Amino acid sequence: MTDFPKPCRYVVSACLAGTPCRYDGRSNLRPEIAALVESGEAVPVCPEVLGGLPTPRTPSERRGERVVSAEGDDVTGEFSAGAEAALYIAEECGCSAAVLKARSPSCGCGRIYDGTFTHTLVDGDGLFAALLRKKGFQLFTEETFSAEKA
Repeated sequence: MTDFPKPCRYVVSACLAGTPCRYDGRSNLRPEIAALVESGEAVPVCPEVLGGLPTPRTPSERRGERVVSAEGDDVTGEFSAGAEAALYIAEECGCSAAVLKARSPSCGCGRIYDGTFTHTLVDGDGLFAALLRKKGFQLFTEETFSAEKA
């Protein structure tokens, strides 16, 4: 059993905290998110990596209830496993809110890409965000966090 820091208010997308875990091997560093992790107020997770996907990896998008890669592979199993693992970490750390990467098939909340790889947005959540929403977490993206931080 892993010991997790307690209590953390936020679970955050690891790429926003500076971890190079995006599909293209880069990060989406947001200094204010990294500062939350450094202060112990947040725990970083990458559901895609937790689900066993490599970095870098082929980009994926949510297509209905499935997640498919740009090459046409169904990666729903990996995304689902990673979402469950990330939820476990968030709950073990006592988190009640999340700051997640906008439009991601894992972490996007409210608006995500539609699965056509044409940058078309639709209403919906990534798999991890959907789990957090069901559990009552307050959800932010990096685009809404600063303006709405509670």
